[in-house]
Amino acid sequence: MNFTFFITSIGLGIGLAMDAFSVSLANGLNESCMKTRRMALIAGTFSLFQFLMPLIGWFCVHTMVQAFSVLERFIPWIALILLLFVGGNMLREGIKNKCAEADCCAVTLGALMLQGIATSIDALSVGFTIAEYNTISALVCCLLIGIVTFGICMAGLAIGKRFGTRLAGKASCLGGIILILIGIEIFVTGII
Repeated sequence: MNFTFFITSIGLGIGLAMDAFSVSLANGLNESCMKTRRMALIAGTFSLFQFLMPLIGWFCVHTMVQAFSVLERFIPWIALILLLFVGGNMLREGIKNKCAEADCCAVTLGALMLQGIATSIDALSVGFTIAEYNTISALVCCLLIGIVTFGICMAGLAIGKRFGTRLAGKASCLGGIILILIGIEIFVTGII
C-alpha cells in the first residue's frame, strides 16, 4: 500500500458514490425536515453497501469467477428495476399528494435497502479491478470507498434538504423522477 493505492481507492470511492449522491439528494428533497441522525443512517447505509459490494466482487473473483461473470450482464437490469420501483413509488406519492406540504415523507427502511443495493450493485465489478490486492489491501480499499461514499452522501442529503424545504410539496415528485433517471442512466451505461 502506497500513496498511489490510497489515491486510486479514493478515486474509486468518488466514482462509485455518484449514484448514491444523486439518490441521497433525492432523499433529502423528499424529507426536508430530516434530522442529522437520520442523515447519518441513510449515508451509512449507502456507505455500507459501497463497502460490501466491491469486497463481495473481490471475493467472487478469488472463489467463483465463472458464476459471477455470468451474472454481471444482469447488473444494469437489476439496478433499473430497483430504482424504477422506488422512484415510481415516490412519484406516485407525490402525485397523490399523500404528504401534506409541511410534512416530511420519510424513506422507509425497505426502500432505503433497495436504494443501497441499486446504487452499489455496479460496484461488484470493482472486485475485478482490485483482484490482485491481498486481503488486507482489498479491505482497506473497500473501507476507503465506504468512507468517501459516506461523506459524499451526507453532502447530497444536506443539499437536498436545503432545496427540499423550498420545494415542499413537489419534492417527492422530483425525488422520484431523479431516481428513475438514475436507474435509466445506470442501465444505459451498463448496456453500452
